[in-house]
Amino acid sequence: MPDILIKNTKVFYNNYLQPAEVLIEDGKIIKIAKQIDVQRLDTTIDAKGALTLPAGIDGHVHFREPGMTGKEDWYTGSCSAAAGGITTVIEHPNTIPATIGRKSFREKLRLANRKSVIDFAINGGVTDNIEKLPELWELGVAAFGEIFMAESTGELNISEDKLDEAMSLITEMDALACIHAEDESIRLECESHLKNDMSPQSHSKARPNLCEALAVEKAVAIARKNETRTHFCHISAFESLGLLRKEKYITQESNSVGFTCEVAPHHLFLSTRDWGRLGSFGRMNPPLRDRRNVKMLVNGLNDGTIDAVASDHAPHAESEKDVDIKSAPSGVPGVETLLPLMMIAVKKNLIPIGRMVEVTSKNPARIFGLDSHSKGTFEVGFDADLVIMDPNNVQVIKGDNLHSKAGWTPYEGMEAIFPEYTLARGEVVWDGEIIAPRGRGNFLPGKGLVSE
Repeated sequence: MPDILIKNTKVFYNNYLQPAEVLIEDGKIIKIAKQIDVQRLDTTIDAKGALTLPAGIDGHVHFREPGMTGKEDWYTGSCSAAAGGITTVIEHPNTIPATIGRKSFREKLRLANRKSVIDFAINGGVTDNIEKLPELWELGVAAFGEIFMAESTGELNISEDKLDEAMSLITEMDALACIHAEDESIRLECESHLKNDMSPQSHSKARPNLCEALAVEKAVAIARKNETRTHFCHISAFESLGLLRKEKYITQESNSVGFTCEVAPHHLFLSTRDWGRLGSFGRMNPPLRDRRNVKMLVNGLNDGTIDAVASDHAPHAESEKDVDIKSAPSGVPGVETLLPLMMIAVKKNLIPIGRMVEVTSKNPARIFGLDSHSKGTFEVGFDADLVIMDPNNVQVIKGDNLHSKAGWTPYEGMEAIFPEYTLARGEVVWDGEIIAPRGRGNFLPGKGLVSE
């Protein structure tokens, strides 16, 4: 007997928005049609004219567990994701301990299995652990990284020689390298000149566009040398975008190396104009950019240069951020607001709805191999990971209403469209409140998994 019928809705299907009904059974979409007649049914959801769309896949989160559970943990982070319409996340390695070997991976997996309300994958870290990358791959990591080319959070940055060595091995395993592209020498030089500048704006100057673009150029050269599939995290500078646009075109011609990249919502919806409002709460790496960069990023999202949107959800307590700009940790919460901000961008005609679906669901699944787990596609046979969203229900973002332990948001007061329902594998996990039990999320192993 089918589990759920969603009726009185519109779906984005076969490349256009159309009225339809959606039938779900055993966690899968089993039928999409104008009208579906069933004799017996567990549950009917009347969408009341709202849209039914693929739920989001956030390829870049830091849920802070183990080691920093005062900032976030797998339960609160996954609840925050579900409330924002995200049903799958990829957790990055800079926890305490970092996910750089068998013991630390198994501990993170144990905690996630026990607490996460949504499905998840786990990335492996790359530092002075090159010999352990094969064991991480066989344990089921989705990818390697983010690999830090400059100091950021967690002191995991590596040299270019070490990156070269790691990429060679990553290629051998047919894995994916995820790069945090900032150049350490440029960072050190700029920060030395700005050591007495305590203005929040100094953080953008300390990690200028050149800092990112030079790192992208170096990483591309190393990736090409080793023929390594490479994904660039949170691209923020228009020069980086130009480099990657060129490289992606060359790659299409030569069919050798695959380059993909993501943008974070804070680089799409915030800018250096927000320093006055945010102060040290706006510190993240890469930093806030000016409006010229923001416009170029939106263009890059629409023209296909940018493949995905990922939150880089990196929560810190208010007390940690409410200090001077040099002392504040880098990172902002964002998993719960990713999809709601993208939906308001659709409503404001900044991005077509089809492109929004691609960059928040289909492309992340393809890049990280989650399509092999039936993720990322609104089609019969795929997981019923869905959101029901009413484009007319525009809300104001308030940190007090969000579910992260952080309790604040850099998007305070901005407009967004939050989901009415979030379904994960055919189960309603959010309908105005979290109704999913701890530990219902499934681990989605990478293709290197070796069963023990």
